[in-house]
Amino acid sequence: MTRAAAFFDLDKTVIAKSSTLAFGRPFFQGGLINRRAVLKGAYAQFVFSLAGADADQMERLRSQITAMTTGWDAAVVADIVRETLHEIVDPLVYAEAADLIEEHRAAGREIVIVSSSGAEMVGPIGEMLGADRAVATRMVTVDGKYTGEIDFYAYGENKAVAIRQVAAEMGYDLADCWAYSDSITDLPMLEVVGHPTAVNPDRGLRKAAVERDWPVLTFSRPVRLQSRFSGPRTPMVTGAAMGVGAAVAGLAWYARRRALRMADAAAATVPPVPARWRRRGA
Repeated sequence: MTRAAAFFDLDKTVIAKSSTLAFGRPFFQGGLINRRAVLKGAYAQFVFSLAGADADQMERLRSQITAMTTGWDAAVVADIVRETLHEIVDPLVYAEAADLIEEHRAAGREIVIVSSSGAEMVGPIGEMLGADRAVATRMVTVDGKYTGEIDFYAYGENKAVAIRQVAAEMGYDLADCWAYSDSITDLPMLEVVGHPTAVNPDRGLRKAAVERDWPVLTFSRPVRLQSRFSGPRTPMVTGAAMGVGAAVAGLAWYARRRALRMADAAAATVPPVPARWRRRGA
């Protein structure tokens, strides 16, 4: 028998919301993003990117994201995510995705999450799902803080590169592997395996799936994860680890929306920041 895996994109494929937006509230309350940063141009660029952006526009957005994350304490980010993970993400997992993961496990395939978000989010979510490993954007850290440099961006063609690398390391036969995604930007990831499937596809991916005669699935029923997966989990290996990647754009979107809705009252309603979340030197 050859080894095989099922590769899953995360946002809108496995969970019903962007993982970056899901952690907006605790990141905002944890002091990682402030109103001054929110009121810059990140909101408009992020909204535009949701509608579709070319390579040059995505590169400009990525540059803005890395600038905003410079100086963030990686340990603080990881603490916030892990302390709020079950409350925020647990109810967002699609029941259909949970069923599919269980089916692949029963068939002896390993589960790999591949996401452009940072591993501080992707890794813990993957552990909740019982994934064997995760691939995510990796940013450079020095003395525990992000420098603003990206070591690996898990986006577009880079996802396919990472999948090939994981397959070579683990002995997967890609012809026997499966992949699932909702976005046309993940076309390289889907094309690299023998069994690609579009899930909740955007317009571009739906068109590509029809042209290639790929299966198209619709996931629509979020379910509390703890009701589906129980018992101990095998420790997950995180590849392309430690990064915020696309996270800040989502945080900016959330905080901007919150600021516009609550105006000056927002500052008065934000709960005190727990001491363990405060950035050193603040």
